[in-house]
Amino acid sequence: MKGVYPGSFDPFTLGHKDIVERALKFCDTLYIAVSDNINKKHLFSQNERLEMIKETFKDNKNIIVEHFNGLLVDYMVKKNAAFIIRGLRAVSDFEYEFQMAFANRSINNNIETIFMVPGSQYLFLSSTIVRDIARNNGDISNLVPPAVAEKFKAIYK
Repeated sequence: MKGVYPGSFDPFTLGHKDIVERALKFCDTLYIAVSDNINKKHLFSQNERLEMIKETFKDNKNIIVEHFNGLLVDYMVKKNAAFIIRGLRAVSDFEYEFQMAFANRSINNNIETIFMVPGSQYLFLSSTIVRDIARNNGDISNLVPPAVAEKFKAIYK
């Protein structure tokens, strides 16, 4: 079965990577669908985010990293994907994700959402936290994949 893990991933963290690796237990193909969130000011361009994630999973043929625009459910129909993978860290995440799951289901009743909790070592982790630590010259090597850490080094020398 095919699944989709959507997000802006600015940047992609080890928490995201943990979700991806565990989601592969449920699907034989996982699309990481990178979007632009109009409500966020992105640090990295969409192409940079795609490149970093592709580099992270370059040896895994079951993971396809792509850009998408528009409705997620429309993208899923194009990919013949059965379910959405969403990560939850806290109750506040659940409230938003719960609403989105029902909104997606109202558009296409065949779409299911699977909620996954990252490993406990990543429960605190968010892209915002990573950006803040990096911006203040902190070490993010234990928070992001190497390709992402290298991109940050180029920005915050």
